[in-house]
Amino acid sequence: MRSIRAVRLLALSALLSLISLTGSAQTPQAPAKPFEPQVGQAGKDVVWVPTPQALVDKMLDMAKVTPADYLIDLGSGDGRTVITAAKRGVRALGIEYNPDMVELSKENAVKEKVTDKATFMKADLFESDFSKATVITMFLLPSINMKLRPQLLNLKPGTRIVSNSFTMEDWQADETATVTEGCPNWCTAHFWLVPAKVEGSWQLDKGGELQLTQQFQMVSGSLASTSISNGRLRGEDITFSVGNAAYTGRVEGNVMKGSIKGGSGGTWTATRRQASNP
Repeated sequence: MRSIRAVRLLALSALLSLISLTGSAQTPQAPAKPFEPQVGQAGKDVVWVPTPQALVDKMLDMAKVTPADYLIDLGSGDGRTVITAAKRGVRALGIEYNPDMVELSKENAVKEKVTDKATFMKADLFESDFSKATVITMFLLPSINMKLRPQLLNLKPGTRIVSNSFTMEDWQADETATVTEGCPNWCTAHFWLVPAKVEGSWQLDKGGELQLTQQFQMVSGSLASTSISNGRLRGEDITFSVGNAAYTGRVEGNVMKGSIKGGSGGTWTATRRQASNP
C-alpha cells in the first residue's frame, strides 16, 4: 500500500505534466507594443520617409483639390496625405504595400474622424488600377516614377499629379514649388497635368491640315505650310500660334475647337484624321 507521501508526489507529478501540456501556468506574456513606423524602414521598393505636413498641404493646394475629386496616394505610408485630403472633403484612397502601415493609417483615420472619406488598401502599385483618380500624389524614387510614367500618361487628360521632390525626367513639370516655412526637409513639390494625346494629322473646318508632333505637353508642327510656335497642352487645353494668330482650344477626343485671336480671328474646329490601313 502506497504511503500518503508517495500519493502526493504522484499527484504533483500529474499536475506538472498537465500544466506543461496546457500552458495554463505559463508566465503571462506582456502585451505586444503598438506598431511604430521608423523613418528609413525598408519597404518593397523604397524606404519610408514621411512627407512633412507643410508639403502635404502645399501639394494639395497645387492640385487645387475639391470635394468633387478622387485622390489616390501611391505609397501612402502612415496615411497623412490621404487623411489631410479627407479633412478637405476629398474622397481619398491610400495604396500601401506594408500591412502594418495600412493598419496604422486606418487607426489614424479613425482618430481624425475621416473614415467616411479616407480608405486604405494593401496592394502593389504596379498591380493597381488608379484610372479613376482625378488627383495622384506620391513620394517615390525617380526610378519608380519612371516605371509608373506610362500608366500615368494614360490617365484621363487633365488628371493632376503631384510628386514630393522627385521628377519624371524629360516629362517636365508644369509647376514646381518649394515650401520654406515649417518644412525641415523634402520640401519641393512637382506638379503635372496629364496632357491629351494630339500627335498626328487634323483637318481644319476652314480648310488646311494641322500636323502636330507631341512631346508630353509640348507641341510643334505646322498648319498648311506654316510652322506653328508656342504649342502647349495643359490637360485638354491647347494653345499654339501661327504667324500672328494665337489659337486656343480644347481637345475632346478626336475633335479640337476653340477661338483665334489676331490674324483673321474667329473660331476654329479640327477633326483628327484616321490613319490609313497599311
